Amino acid sequence: MSKLKMIWNEIVDMITSVEFSPFNDIIDILLVTAIIYLTFKFLRDRRAGKLAAGVILFFVVFVISDVLELRALNFLLKSITQAGLVALVIVFQPELRSVLEKVGTGSIKKIKGMFSGVAMKEVVEGVQEIRKATENLAATKTGALMVFECETKLGDVIKSGTVIDSEISSMLIGNIFYNKAPLHDGALLIRNNRLYAAGCFLPLSQNQNIVKELGTRHRAAIGISEVSDAVVIVVSEETGIISVARDGKLERGLSGATLERLLLDLLLTENGTRFGRRNKENDNEDEK
Repeated sequence: MSKLKMIWNEIVDMITSVEFSPFNDIIDILLVTAIIYLTFKFLRDRRAGKLAAGVILFFVVFVISDVLELRALNFLLKSITQAGLVALVIVFQPELRSVLEKVGTGSIKKIKGMFSGVAMKEVVEGVQEIRKATENLAATKTGALMVFECETKLGDVIKSGTVIDSEISSMLIGNIFYNKAPLHDGALLIRNNRLYAAGCFLPLSQNQNIVKELGTRHRAAIGISEVSDAVVIVVSEETGIISVARDGKLERGLSGATLERLLLDLLLTENGTRFGRRNKENDNEDEK
């Protein structure tokens, strides 16, 4: 117990030695607090949350073995931690990739959207066409997968499909997802408020908590929303149920009116839209 008391005293000394008067100390504490909070928030609703709990438990056991002088257990845990950093990178690879792919999609790009972007009226008209097409697809139980590209560019997804670069039309969407059409199996990607590419392949979600009744189309929708800020519409070919995936979560059983309101809330911001008008030269750069 003397060792435990010594550790406690060191913690108390470290806390009491912090000087709050310097500005740097306050900023340091705020940044650390923000990082801990954001990490917890990110892991809370993901499969990695359970893995993180296991890692924390491991370190708790490690500390206890050191305090109680359980030499054999402590030696074993020390040996494991030598390769711990590499193991953690491997275990958390999907989550780390998701974080890194979302870096740079914050306020700077939103500020740019104040000066250039797709007109709100165009977005509203496009969403209305999307609603009409989605309701028709749901009524006929025609499977569909539509991805709204927002701030995270999806050039790799575009390369897997066929570029069509057309104005949004409910009739064209219906033709694309007609079950005998050559591009009906893939996803339709919407860029800059245009039907930009069809027949695209999306990464499947590796989340083991997804209900088994959901098929590949829904897993693909969740998968692309996990690694980007895309908004994805899914129409089930078995039930005709309309769903929307965003931030790795799936909202099911939407009506046409609810879908329209949700899309407008997600795609329209106080500063304009979440689309950015780009010329073809820049579009080509994204696809490389």
